[in-house]
Amino acid sequence: MADPAVDLTPYARSLGIQVAAVEDGTPVLTIDFGSEVEGRPQHLHGGATSGLLETAGYALLRAELARLGREHRLKPINITVEFLAAGKSRRTFAKGRINRLGRRNANIAVEAWQDDSNRPIATAIMNILMGEAGE
Repeated sequence: MADPAVDLTPYARSLGIQVAAVEDGTPVLTIDFGSEVEGRPQHLHGGATSGLLETAGYALLRAELARLGREHRLKPINITVEFLAAGKSRRTFAKGRINRLGRRNANIAVEAWQDDSNRPIATAIMNILMGEAGE
């Protein structure tokens, strides 16, 4: 598997997103609470939450494609985020699951949580077009 940390974009790094762990080949990403990601006082900004979800989805897909020896240029079709609870002033985690991986399309579900992975604060569904590496 490719090192997911290498696949983090400059945007993700600017938010402070990091790879916390890799569980069974799936990257678990994290973001620490701080002024860079604060929305209303003492709460995680929705854009930072969305950025974490999107980054976790792409990190998972890149890791799986690398594991399969496939090279693709990833192009988002759509990303839908649902906010379930306010993110508080603490560390937040995100992890994705591939629902479908075809030749040209992938569907990924991602969850973000803080204290308990069984109580997500936000979820996302991502549909991604996978173009050939040269496209």
